[in-house]
Amino acid sequence: MGQDLKDWNIEDESYWTSTAKSIATRNLWISIPSLLCGFAVWLYWGIITVQMINLGFPFEKSELFTLAAIAGLTGATLRIPSTFFIRIAGGRNTIVFTTALLIIPAIGAGFALQDPDTPLWQFQVLAFLSGIGGGNFASSMSNISFFFPKKVQGYALGMNAGLGNFGVTTMQIVVPLVMTFGMFGDKGRELINTSGTLIGKIPAGTTTYIQNAGFVWVLALVPLALLGWWGMNNIRDEHVSPKIPGPLGAFSTITGMLLVGFLTAALGLWLMLPAQVGGSGLMISKWFVLPIIIALTVFLLKLIPGQVGQNLTRQYRIFDNKHTWAMTVIYTMTFGSFIGYSAAFALTIKVVFGFQHLMVNGVMTHNTINPNGPSALMFAWMGPFIGALIRPVGGMIADKIGGAKVTQIISVIMVASAVALAYLLQKAYVSATPETLFLPFMILFLILFTATGIGNGSTFRTIAVVFDKEQAGPVLGWTSAVAAYGAFIIPKVFGEQLKAGTPEYALYGFAIFYAVCIAINWWFYMRPNAYVKNP
Repeated sequence: MGQDLKDWNIEDESYWTSTAKSIATRNLWISIPSLLCGFAVWLYWGIITVQMINLGFPFEKSELFTLAAIAGLTGATLRIPSTFFIRIAGGRNTIVFTTALLIIPAIGAGFALQDPDTPLWQFQVLAFLSGIGGGNFASSMSNISFFFPKKVQGYALGMNAGLGNFGVTTMQIVVPLVMTFGMFGDKGRELINTSGTLIGKIPAGTTTYIQNAGFVWVLALVPLALLGWWGMNNIRDEHVSPKIPGPLGAFSTITGMLLVGFLTAALGLWLMLPAQVGGSGLMISKWFVLPIIIALTVFLLKLIPGQVGQNLTRQYRIFDNKHTWAMTVIYTMTFGSFIGYSAAFALTIKVVFGFQHLMVNGVMTHNTINPNGPSALMFAWMGPFIGALIRPVGGMIADKIGGAKVTQIISVIMVASAVALAYLLQKAYVSATPETLFLPFMILFLILFTATGIGNGSTFRTIAVVFDKEQAGPVLGWTSAVAAYGAFIIPKVFGEQLKAGTPEYALYGFAIFYAVCIAINWWFYMRPNAYVKNP
């Protein structure tokens, strides 16, 4: 328990059965709840902002959309350094330290939410720090990939990602629930608008404790950090982590690399955001800034002197492999969509169906509360729940019939679902009774979430087969890093298009991207004479 492992030969069937399987399973089952809490802290702004509207916090809806977007961009950027943590710092050291770091934004959010006069910039800083939880996915997936043989990679990675992603669903259920009572003995505030939980609507005038949305995660993070310290392992083999330092040295290295990600994410946000929410006011296009952030982060990490820079030189060989780039695009379609829709789902329900859309003096308005509107907090958990639950199933199906084949099927489903959703949103956002379209909206979104989950599991299988053991871990981390920008792009695009009155454009754009992914997947893995046939 907690000791470093050597001679880790999991492709040897006898060694796997007699020794390695139990160790790998233990590491997996500690990794899953740690990753779950990472997702929860990263993405709880999608739920918190809905309740901030219900409590009358003095911010515009477009400003609240920036909180989820900030967390999304930071989390995605931090996945780039996190991709390379395992070989440099060791799996146990990495998971323990990055899990413990989540305590900072969780406690900070709890204190900030106690006061409705807390300025927007403080919430933005906390959203920025909560990106640590998003970064943890890359290191967690890379770590687990080293513990299991190729024959069960789809299952193992699907379990880690799928159940880890339950952090989104868990958060969407737990946060509304804990806000209903004084869990920590703090002062509550009265709702201005009707809210809700999984069990029903909560009327205006009811006392709520929004600060619990941050404080509650500390109850899990502290014991998880301790459990990881005593129960997880570093693998000290040449193909995993050959020259890792002691714990303090590992923590220092991780901190330095995270600071590089924070720096580039801050620069990108400053370039993109308007002046009134703390940006430069230059409003440079995200499609221009995001590639700069990615390239600059990779470049600055390589400048770190000594052993870290040398280690990264070896890991950066993944960028010479054409499959790295093909799988980055395909994985972005599946996981990027899942995480982006998860971040935007609740607030989109609130903005589209929670208000009546009325024509006043020839101008379409969206500010009249819809008394028949659904509670976003009652329904928002369903999509991420299904997407996460189905992910291990996607991995297991792909283990049997091939990852690329499964990916191709779900890609077609994603195109059709996105186009149909675009049509519905267009109708709902100009309707005085948008609730009449809510049921087909939910059904189609649940189909879309299901497809992203299955496809996410199938891409794990493809990566495990296409790449050798040394490269598979970093590739999983890298692809997840780029895909995680979906948590920034999708809320940002939805916010922009809702403000413009054309939410359907967002989904039409996503559908076009999915169609491009169909072509890439076919060319690399499905056509006759493919580079690797249906891996």
